[in-house]
Amino acid sequence: MPKIHTVIVLGIVSLALVAAFVSPPIPQDVDYHIFADQRDAYGVPNAFDVLSNIPFLIVGLLGLKLLAGGVGAGGLPELLWHYRIFFVGVSLTGLGSAYYHWRPDNATLFWDRLPMTIGFMAFFSLLVGESISVRLGRMLLLPLLVVGAGSALYWYWTEMSGGGDLRFYLLVQFLPILLTPYILIFFPSALTEKFWLWWLTGFYVLAKLLEMTDHFWLDVTGVVSGHTLKHLAAAAATYCLYLALCQRQVRPGEIRRRMTSTL
Repeated sequence: MPKIHTVIVLGIVSLALVAAFVSPPIPQDVDYHIFADQRDAYGVPNAFDVLSNIPFLIVGLLGLKLLAGGVGAGGLPELLWHYRIFFVGVSLTGLGSAYYHWRPDNATLFWDRLPMTIGFMAFFSLLVGESISVRLGRMLLLPLLVVGAGSALYWYWTEMSGGGDLRFYLLVQFLPILLTPYILIFFPSALTEKFWLWWLTGFYVLAKLLEMTDHFWLDVTGVVSGHTLKHLAAAAATYCLYLALCQRQVRPGEIRRRMTSTL
């Protein structure tokens, strides 16, 4: 593995951290809670945005069932808890997002964002473990989970203090997915079939684009909003990791090399 790519990844992380600390606070849009589709159905308020979270719960439970007896052939045994925590985060995201969309406000939004940080940080630490160093991935898991949860807590605290600040939550949300393509391209994975993580990345990017075009899709289709489609695309992204764990194989000799690799 070329050391220059490790230096570049560390440099990007360092620059992002510096930028987050020196930039001014990023307030939340005052209209954030006003979604395009506010239709009720069967007594469920904002029904499509609420019910479209069910796939998260399904994928999360499927993943946890798959991992109940161990990681199997599609992942690294040393990262078992990374995979499990990822799917716990996915399940809780389904519950938290449904709760938020049932009654959108900052208090419920916190319970939407907190489990998402669990998923983001577990995914990034397992990606590091699979592609750069198992040892480093294991070392990063707990600190990243604390940082992720802290970013959601910091945002909520600033909102309650009258001056919301999304800087660190946005860093937790976007930096891992921005680094994922670079890591996939320049670091050799310990596992076969990288394409599942490319699909995961693509579906997540699609989800963010759909989120930004919420009203457009409801206006065009008259049936479904961009935010509802965003939930489905994001759930598809998490399902890609489930499929990866079902179908990948560990490359011969990779576990020993990853366990002994250093930065």
